[in-house]
Amino acid sequence: MALREIKPGNRGFLYLNSHPAGCAAVVDELWERAPAPVGPAPADRATADGPVALIIGSSAGYGLAATVAALRTYGMRGLGIAFEAPETERRTASAGWYRTARAAELSGPEGDFAFLNADAFSAAAKEEALDHLADRYGKVDYLVYSVAAPRRTDPGTGEVHHSVIKPLGSAYRAKTLQFDGDTPLVGSLELAPATDAERDATVQVMGGADWKLWIDALIDRGLVRDGFHTVSLTYVGSDLTAPIYRAGTIGAAKQHLEDTARRLQRDLAPLGGRAHTVVAGAAVTQASTAIPSIALYTSLLHAVLGDGFQSTAQQATALWEQLTGAAPLQLDEQQRIRLDGWEMDDKVQAAVHEHWAAAATDTLPELADTAWFRAQVGRLYGWDVPGTDYTAQAETTVPWPTGT
Repeated sequence: MALREIKPGNRGFLYLNSHPAGCAAVVDELWERAPAPVGPAPADRATADGPVALIIGSSAGYGLAATVAALRTYGMRGLGIAFEAPETERRTASAGWYRTARAAELSGPEGDFAFLNADAFSAAAKEEALDHLADRYGKVDYLVYSVAAPRRTDPGTGEVHHSVIKPLGSAYRAKTLQFDGDTPLVGSLELAPATDAERDATVQVMGGADWKLWIDALIDRGLVRDGFHTVSLTYVGSDLTAPIYRAGTIGAAKQHLEDTARRLQRDLAPLGGRAHTVVAGAAVTQASTAIPSIALYTSLLHAVLGDGFQSTAQQATALWEQLTGAAPLQLDEQQRIRLDGWEMDDKVQAAVHEHWAAAATDTLPELADTAWFRAQVGRLYGWDVPGTDYTAQAETTVPWPTGT
C-alpha cells in the first residue's frame, strides 16, 4: 500500500498523474445517474440471471458509461476489457485503472461481471476473453465496442499502424482553444493534409477491422446468442469540425466502421443477431481532447445548451433502452443508431455557428464555457471533482479486480 501526496503534473490537456479518490467519485456519479434496476431479465431470456455483455473499452468515455449503466440498471453479467497502466514508483496508475476498480466495487459481491486488463487488439486478449465467456456463460447477448487508441498491431501480420489526426485533400486552418495558465485563449492552427499511407493507417487503427475480428471470433466459438446485438461508437458532429473530423482521417476510419457494421449485419442475420454503429453526441474524453478545434467547439456547444448538454451517462442510458427493447431503435437512413439529436438540432447548431464566428480571446467569457471544459478535462484524471480532498495523502496502490 502506498500513501502519496499527488500533484496533477499536467501539461495542457494531458495529466501525468491520476487521483484515485477523484476517479472513484466520477464512477460514483455515473452510478447515481444510471436508472434504478429494472428487475429480473425478461422471461424469454435463456439466461435466467440477466443478460451477458462484453464491453470492449470499458474504462473510459462512453464505454465506461455503458458499463456502469449495464451493471446498475440491468444487473448484467459479463466482461469488460480495458488496457490500463499500473502504478509505478514515479507515477500513479492510469485513471482507467482506478475507475475500473471502483466499478467492480459498486457491482458488489453478488455481481457477476469481471474485468480484463489487456490489449483488445491482440489475439491473446480475444482468446482469454472468449475462454472466460464460454466457461462462465456459454453465450453472449451484447457486445459494445468503444475503443480509442493511437496505434494498433495487426494480429495477423504483426505490422504496427499509427493513427494521425489530419485533414484529407487540403490543409486545415481553424480556431483552437488554448490555455495560458488558467487564462483561456483563442489561437489558430494549420495542419497539412494526410498522405494516403497515413489515412490507411488511421483506418486500420480506428476503423472496423478489430471489431470484425471480435465478432468473427464469437461466431467461430459459437458464443452468439439468438437476439445478439453489437454496436460500435461513432460520431458525426458539426460542419465546423468536419474538415478535421468527419472529412479527415478520423472520418475515413469512422466510415470504414460504419461499412463494417453493414457487413457484420449480413454475417449475424442468419444467427438472429444485429450490428449497428451508434452516433453519440459530443463529449469531453481523453480521445476528443487530442482533436484540434474540438475543445473550442465543445465549450461553445455547452454554453449554448447549458443543462441540455447530454452527459455520457444520459446517452448510455438511452442506448441500453434501445438495445434491450425498452425503447425502439432510433435509426437514420444509414441504419445508424442516433443519440446526438440534442447536439445536431438546427437551432442549436445555428447558435454554435454564431458563437464560433465571434469567438476571440476577449469574447470567450461570454460565448464559451471554458471553465466547464477545463474542469471536465481534469475530471478525466480524477481532478476537479467536488468533494474530493486533494490536500490529503491518497492511497495509490489499488489492485486490479480479480475474476478472469
